[in-house]
Amino acid sequence: MTTPQITLSIVSHLQNGLVNQLIEDFQRHCTDAVALVVTQNVADSVPLSIAGVSSRHKIIVNAHPRGYGANQNAAFLHCRTPLFCVANPDIRLPSNPFLALTQTLADECVGVVAPVVRDPEGVIEDSARRFPTAGVVLRKLLGGQPGPDYPADRGPIEVDWIAGMFMLFRSDSYREIGGFDEAYFLYYEDVDLCHRLRKAGKTVIYNPAAEIIHDARRASRRNPRLALHHLASALRYLSRS
Repeated sequence: MTTPQITLSIVSHLQNGLVNQLIEDFQRHCTDAVALVVTQNVADSVPLSIAGVSSRHKIIVNAHPRGYGANQNAAFLHCRTPLFCVANPDIRLPSNPFLALTQTLADECVGVVAPVVRDPEGVIEDSARRFPTAGVVLRKLLGGQPGPDYPADRGPIEVDWIAGMFMLFRSDSYREIGGFDEAYFLYYEDVDLCHRLRKAGKTVIYNPAAEIIHDARRASRRNPRLALHHLASALRYLSRS
């Protein structure tokens, strides 16, 4: 059996159905390279389909819901591999994204790398971005939808930050900065983490040679409670940056 090089962490918040589809993708494209950690943040009536998953997996069932960063940091405690990947349940893999991404992380100065992200229609999402300012946050709150901040046709490039739906870290870099800041319950924890990586002298790389599909749920646009989380996290980041 091949020794895994990557620990993949997925957090499910009533999303086991999506997690099962994502697990199928990983089994199809890259199962030998990956050890799996799935966190059930709340009880889900849909069971996890792990019958075909190798013995290299861990299921965490929370007694009480935790924030995204806290869940990922708890999952990282089970990481025994040189690389650590966090992935949202609502992504799909058309192919193995790790072939190109792990090559990028061969450079010890790189702290985290992410692939190009497309929506189900093939449109490139703005998953690699410049650090937000107060004006940018205000435009988003008012419904503005700017295009991508960085090109996807020029090979791997250094960016300010990458969205948390799929991030592949060098485990030593994640450990060095203490992982996600758990003060962010939801949203902006990825912005903050990339900001701290860059302050620690690590680069953040966007590598369009790898690709994933993101069927975004955009829950904060429909749920007032989540919208408040989004605003609170934005204000927290702006006050600290």
